[in-house]
Amino acid sequence: MKKILITGGAGFIGSHVVRLFVNKYPKYQIYNLDALTYAGNLFNLKDVENSPNYHFIKADIVDGEKMMQLFGQYEFDSVIHLAAESHVDRSITNPMEFIMTNIVGTVNLLNAANHHWKSDFEGKRFYHISTDEVYGSLGATGFFTESTSYDPHSPYSASKASSDHLVRAYHDTYRLPMVISNCSNNYGPNQFPEKLIPLFINNIRNNKPLPVYGKGENIRDWLYVVDHARAIDVIFHKGSDGQTYNIGGHNEWTNIDLIKLMCKVMDEKLIRAEGTSEKLISYVKDRAGHDLRYAIDSTKLQRELGWIPSLQFEEGIRLTIDWYLNNQVWLDEVTSGNYLKYYEKQYEER
Repeated sequence: MKKILITGGAGFIGSHVVRLFVNKYPKYQIYNLDALTYAGNLFNLKDVENSPNYHFIKADIVDGEKMMQLFGQYEFDSVIHLAAESHVDRSITNPMEFIMTNIVGTVNLLNAANHHWKSDFEGKRFYHISTDEVYGSLGATGFFTESTSYDPHSPYSASKASSDHLVRAYHDTYRLPMVISNCSNNYGPNQFPEKLIPLFINNIRNNKPLPVYGKGENIRDWLYVVDHARAIDVIFHKGSDGQTYNIGGHNEWTNIDLIKLMCKVMDEKLIRAEGTSEKLISYVKDRAGHDLRYAIDSTKLQRELGWIPSLQFEEGIRLTIDWYLNNQVWLDEVTSGNYLKYYEKQYEER
């Protein structure tokens, strides 16, 4: 019976991973550790919160002493590390928060795992989830591979690049068993509406402006979050020790084309005249250090472990829009801030 610590499990990607592991592996004990900051929301896991193999721990990975204590108390044999500050705009405004969570927090987990596992690494695994943004920016052609040199351009991507290097350093120095994956942009249900897709769904619903950086020519590769959770499952169980795997959706879209597609689908769903939502588009000053293009080559993951994405973006965006329109209470709650007050009262230190 495995005891798996999933950090950031109340967040967007983390909640999908927790749900998958709780439901698929009833003999595993799944420990969801989350600090419940603005993007952590236990409402995301209402459907599994009473499962006998699910446990929630409110804690912050920046607290190294607490991480050491929890590893001793629960005897985790595996870590799936998703907890991170991840919004580029916020990293430009407050880089120290990203340095503390993404770098110091990761080192705290590495230290705790290494301390408690070093007498016997057999059956142990530290799985670090990262981003394609560590690779920097691509031109019009080419793809990021596992051997692409790192070239981060924002405090966010630089903090994630640092954490990647540290995980590899603990493997090389201490032989800590680990794997890393770098994924492309995720989208799907439960994403906090600071990110492009849920933000624009919410803005279109409320007839608010759709701010587009520059000319909207930046290109991203989009990965449906459920497919990402499936990839994490495969890599966790079958990935080779010390290896890195890139996870991409094979769905490259310019921001403006993606936004126009969303506008078209939203007009259909809201029974508005075609072109109504496009009138909300407004072009704003480009973001500092804005990478032009990301594109992931997932050949290694497909060839070695057999994973492929299950759907293309046009299908995934319709499923995503349907989810947000059918879960307006969730969307209203996370944008109101009321759920933060609830957590502060419910989980205050006792």
